[in-house]
Amino acid sequence: MDVFHVTDNDGNKVTDEELIDHIQQSLRTNAALLPCPRRSAGGQAVTEVTTIELSGADRPGLLSEVLAILTDLSCNVVEAEVWTHNMRVACVLHVTDQVKGAAIADPERLSKIKELLYKVMNADSDIKSAKTAVSTGLTHTERRLHQMMFADRDFEQMSKGRDETSSDDGRPLVTVDNYEDKGYSMVSVRCRDRPKLLFDTVCTLTDMQYVVFHASADSQDTEAYQEYYVRHTDGRMLNSEAERQRLIHCLEAAIERRVSEGMRLELCRTDQIGPLSDATRIFRENGLSVTRAEITSRDEKGVDVFYVTDVAGNFVDSKTVEAIRQEMGKRALQVKDGSLHVESSPRENSTFSFGDLLKFKSERFLYNIGFKKPVS
Repeated sequence: MDVFHVTDNDGNKVTDEELIDHIQQSLRTNAALLPCPRRSAGGQAVTEVTTIELSGADRPGLLSEVLAILTDLSCNVVEAEVWTHNMRVACVLHVTDQVKGAAIADPERLSKIKELLYKVMNADSDIKSAKTAVSTGLTHTERRLHQMMFADRDFEQMSKGRDETSSDDGRPLVTVDNYEDKGYSMVSVRCRDRPKLLFDTVCTLTDMQYVVFHASADSQDTEAYQEYYVRHTDGRMLNSEAERQRLIHCLEAAIERRVSEGMRLELCRTDQIGPLSDATRIFRENGLSVTRAEITSRDEKGVDVFYVTDVAGNFVDSKTVEAIRQEMGKRALQVKDGSLHVESSPRENSTFSFGDLLKFKSERFLYNIGFKKPVS
């Protein structure tokens, strides 16, 4: 039996009966990972879209160039999400034909879209070749973004320049220990709490071919604590230090991918591709780099969220933002918050396992399932 205590995004009890019913139906039909049908184009519900997946080296202005190409090829971006991490980028776009408002079916046109986007993604001749894919139909965007960045090995930079015993960088702390008598490995995660954290860690464990047999998750104030008792799909524990380090770095990467660095800008536009490509062009021309983006079209309107820094990754100067708002229209572009300040998480040492704050709860949980102290 799995038990979850949940709230809405504001920390309040969930009272929306429609939402509760949707959750229950999703769980009953094993459809929890299916995307919600919220897309629109020209005021019409979109039943079929063309999905474009891009991954490779990140650079300033990349999103602007991608959207410019789609504009020239008469593609309407119905929905898109962009993540960046460790100088890598992954993007999933759902597009339709700008005139017909349906998925693009012409093989030659699809081939041209893929070819041009591939050239843009490889513009810097990156050693790790970019990947592009075009298909018809919906996908679970966030799950695919995790899989794409994992395949692009964005986690390989996680250990460089990091002291695992340091307590002043605010990054997640992940440890792995083995329970030899029970044949499980215990994965402990401690980090700043945020929405969808559980989703990110469970998806990563699943994609790395680990099976979760028992788990415990909790949060206090701004910190989250998770423990997973896992085996590989072949039934074994993590037997080598190399495998242990790889899992640690992959979980750290999965947690950090969704952390939005920079200033949050919200763009309200009519449901047309032109204003969207123009907006990202203006960002680029004013020296802004998009670190994360969420693009959504609903009821003839576009509601887009961009997290931006300067090209060096620093906080954006307020004068630059005001100049951009003057050019785009102050009502259209709103500044919702400043740069993200992540508080450092207290750490005791590199062998941390769940911490003192949940010591009693963790020990009770272990006792209930028959576990003893882990073998280091």
